[in-house]
Amino acid sequence: MTVPVALEVVQAGPLALVEDLGRPGQAGIGVGRSGAADRGAFALGNRLVGNRETAAAVEITLGGFEAVARGGDLWFALTGAPAPVTMGGRQGAPRTLERLRDGQSLCLGTPAYGLRSYLAVRGGLDAAAVLGSRSTDVLSGLGPAPLSVGDTIDIGTDAADFPPIDHAPAPGRGDATVVLRVVRGPRDDWVEDADALVRTSWTISDRSNRIGMRLDGGSLPPATARADQQLPSEGAYRGAVQVPPGGEPVVFLADHPVTGGYPVVAVVVDADVDVAAQARPGEEVGFRWVRP
Repeated sequence: MTVPVALEVVQAGPLALVEDLGRPGQAGIGVGRSGAADRGAFALGNRLVGNRETAAAVEITLGGFEAVARGGDLWFALTGAPAPVTMGGRQGAPRTLERLRDGQSLCLGTPAYGLRSYLAVRGGLDAAAVLGSRSTDVLSGLGPAPLSVGDTIDIGTDAADFPPIDHAPAPGRGDATVVLRVVRGPRDDWVEDADALVRTSWTISDRSNRIGMRLDGGSLPPATARADQQLPSEGAYRGAVQVPPGGEPVVFLADHPVTGGYPVVAVVVDADVDVAAQARPGEEVGFRWVRP
C-alpha cells in the first residue's frame, strides 16, 4: 500500500486554517461562502505550484508555523504576508517555488507586515470537504478544525501543468494608513452623517477576525430621523461596512454572517477586501468614496 505524501504540523502559530475558494451559493440554507481571506494571494500560490484554482492551501496568521514533509518530497510556494522562512535548517527565499524534501521542516517566522500568509502545496491539501469545500469557517464551525500540533494533512492530486514562472514579487507595504475604496451602501441614510466614514482615521481593533474588521477611533451615530424605525434583517455581503448601535463600523470579511440587522452604510470595492484581510490590529485605516 502506497503511503501518501503529507504535511505534519509541528507548530501551528496563532492560527492556521485549511482554506480554498469557499462555498458559494449556500446562503439560502444559512451558510456563508468563507474561503481564503486574501483571495489574490491564495490564487497566486496555487498558480505558482501548478494547482487548479480549487485546490486547498494553508492560511497562516502572523507566522509561527512549522511543518515537516512525510512520505516523500513536495513542491510548495508561499504568498501573502512575506514571512521569513527556514527550510531544512537553512534560510530560504520566502516567495520562490521550492522543493521540500522528505523529512525536512519548513518554518515561517512573523511577517514584517501583513497578516496572512498562504502555503500552497502542489496537489493541494486533501482535507475532508463539507458542502463541497475544504474551507474552515470560523463563524459556523464548518470545515476542518484549525490546525494543531501533530495534525497530518495528506497532499492531494489537484494539480495541472507547472506554470512558466517560478517566482512572485513580495507586495510592498505602501503607506502607513491603509486606504480602502468604498461605494455608498443601501442604508447610508440610517446614520446621521455617512461622510464621517471617509473623514475619520480609524484604528483596527484587536477584536477583529476573519468574520469582520472592527474599527475604533470614531463613531457614526444613528440618524435621528430613523429613531422610531426598525431595520429588518437583510442579506449580508463580503466587504459590507455595517454600523452597530454603538456607531463603530465593522467591515465584513470572509466568514461574515449571511444576514444582518444593522445598516450597511458602504461597501468596500471587491479588490480592496483582500487588502483589508492583510491589515493588522492597531494599524490605521481610512476610506475613500468612489463611483459604483
